[in-house]
Parts: sequence; structure tokens; C-alpha cells
Amino acid sequence: MDEQLLEIRTYSGEGYQPLVDYGEWRVAILNYLDGIHPQRVETCERHVETDEVFVLLRGQAVLFLGEGEPQVEVLHSQGMDPGVIYNIKKNVWHTIVMSRDASVLIVENRDTGKQNSQYSPLQPEHKRLILETARRAQLDDGD
Repeated sequence: MDEQLLEIRTYSGEGYQPLVDYGEWRVAILNYLDGIHPQRVETCERHVETDEVFVLLRGQAVLFLGEGEPQVEVLHSQGMDPGVIYNIKKNVWHTIVMSRDASVLIVENRDTGKQNSQYSPLQPEHKRLILETARRAQLDDGD
């Protein structure tokens, strides 16, 4: 197909990959990577200029949303259902854990990155919540 009519993009690699940028927005895919395995999650991030949309395409995933200033104090979990739009609001701490077969569509501002995001280390109680939630959701395969 002529790309002036239709762009077709896929991504089957590991991790985050932007696929379409237009104007002020970006569409990306996040596939499983070891850094978001429940036992390896060390931080939450937040974007100070934009919301960020997540849509589970396949597999299983759990979003974790944090409250607190200047770092995460309280962490909440939200299981994801395929095809449902989860809009994480501007300035909300978040991270995700996923099954190895999971893929998530992400829509965000095109310029979202380290320059307009903040990062918070997770405390031991937050890591315990992530591990317990992942076990209940059968995301932790014992690695």
C-alpha cells in the first residue's frame, strides 16, 4: 500500500517502540522486557506535561499507580482488560508489569521523555505489593 494513503506498522521486539508520530502525538507498542518483570521493577515514573494512554492488546498486565510528593508514598494496582483504555493522568506516578506474551499500545505526547518526566524509587513495601499482585495475577513465573 502507498504510505501516502496508509501507514502500516507492527513491532514484535522487546520493550518500548514508537511506531507513529504525527503532530503532537505518538503511538507506540510496549512488549514484555525483563526490566518490567515483577521482581525487577525498581521505579515509578510520571509525566509532568501530559496524560498517557495504555491499551492491553494481548496477554496480561497490571498497572501500578502511585500517590505522593516528592516520591511515591502509596501504590495502587489496576488489572488491565484487553481493549480497555486506561488514561493515566498527568503527574501520576505509574509503572506496569506484564506477562511474557503481553503487548500494550501506548498513546502519548510526541515529546514525552526523560526531559519532562520524573522518577521515584520504589520502597520495599511497594515491591512487595507488586510481587503479591503479580503472583495473584499469575504474572510472576518464578524467575
